[in-house]
Amino acid sequence: MPTVIFTPNLRRHINCPTTQAEGETVAEVLEKVFEEEPLLRGYVLDEQGALRKHMVIFLNGDALKDRIRLSDPVTRQDSEIFVMQALSGG
Repeated sequence: MPTVIFTPNLRRHINCPTTQAEGETVAEVLEKVFEEEPLLRGYVLDEQGALRKHMVIFLNGDALKDRIRLSDPVTRQDSEIFVMQALSGG
């Protein structure tokens, strides 16, 4: 079953422990996680369901390609979805 991992920094602000959830796409997996912790949805996704600008998701070590619909396929049962705040600055 795919594993969803949130950075410790996110866990300081909202309840989001590492968890496992089923789904064929990143959106479907995250939806299962959001069912358990509804407040997390608003932190990760905007009002249209797209990934917020200050967030980044990696699927098996690769940056998510579809930040709008989160349609990247989750094809392996041992997939890791890593959710973190995007860093910027100079």
